[in-house]
Amino acid sequence: MTTNFYVFIPLLVLVMLIVWRIWFYKKKINLNDFNPAWRNILNKEVLFYADLSKTDKIRFEQEVLYFFDDVTITGVKIEINDTDRLLVAASAVIPLFGFPELRYRNINEVLLYESSFNEEHQTEGEGRNILGKVGTGDMNRLMILSLPALRAGFQNKNATSNVGIHEFVHLIDKADGAIDGIPESLMHNTYVAPWLKLMHKEIDNIRENKSDINPYGATSEVEFLSVASEYFFSNPEAFQKKHPELYGLMQKMYRHSF
Repeated sequence: MTTNFYVFIPLLVLVMLIVWRIWFYKKKINLNDFNPAWRNILNKEVLFYADLSKTDKIRFEQEVLYFFDDVTITGVKIEINDTDRLLVAASAVIPLFGFPELRYRNINEVLLYESSFNEEHQTEGEGRNILGKVGTGDMNRLMILSLPALRAGFQNKNATSNVGIHEFVHLIDKADGAIDGIPESLMHNTYVAPWLKLMHKEIDNIRENKSDINPYGATSEVEFLSVASEYFFSNPEAFQKKHPELYGLMQKMYRHSF
C-alpha cells in the first residue's frame, strides 16, 4: 500500500469524528415539541426548574427534549406517566445544566422498577436494598431506578437525597473512562487536589458521625461524589450552611449558583 493510503485513513477518521461531533452537538430540537402541560409538572415537581429564570427554563426544556430524543424510558411491568419521564429527564439535566455543550453518550435506556431490587434485579425476596444502579457488562448503557425512590427524591423539598441525580452523576464520573469520584469531564485540573482533600476530610467526618451527609458516601470516593452531589442539588441552602467550603468548590465544579 502507498504512503498516501496510510495518510488518507487517519484523515478520513478525523473528518468522520468532526462530522459526528457537529451532528451530536448541533442537532436541532424543536421547542414546539415540548408539551405545555410539562411546564406545570416541572414547576410543581422539580424545585431546581421552578427556581430558574425564564430564559434558563427554556434551556432546561430544550435539554429535556434532547434527553427524550436520546434515551428511552421504560416501565418494567408497571405503567409510567409523563411525570415519571420528566423526573428521569430532570435527574439527568440538573447535574449537566452548567455544561450546555455536553450530552450523555453512555446511556440508551432507563428502566423503572416498581420498588427497590436486589443484585439479581428482583423486586421480590431477600436483599432488596438497591434503589438505583448504572448497568455494566451485559447491561451496559442501561440505568435501573426504583420508581418510588425516584419520585421521593423530588417530593420532599428538604430532602438531601435524590436517587435519579445520584445515578446520573455516576454516569458523568464514568464518562472519562474511570469511575473514581473525580468527574474529569467537568472538573478543571486546578480543582482536583482541593476536591480530593475536602472529600477525604468529609469522609472522615462521616465515619466519626460528625457530618449530616449520607453515610453511604463514606463507602468510597465514587459514592461520595454522587451522595454529595445529590445533596448539593436537592437542598443547596442546607448544604451551603453546613458545608460551605465543599459547597463553594462544587459550585465551581458544576458551574451553577443557586
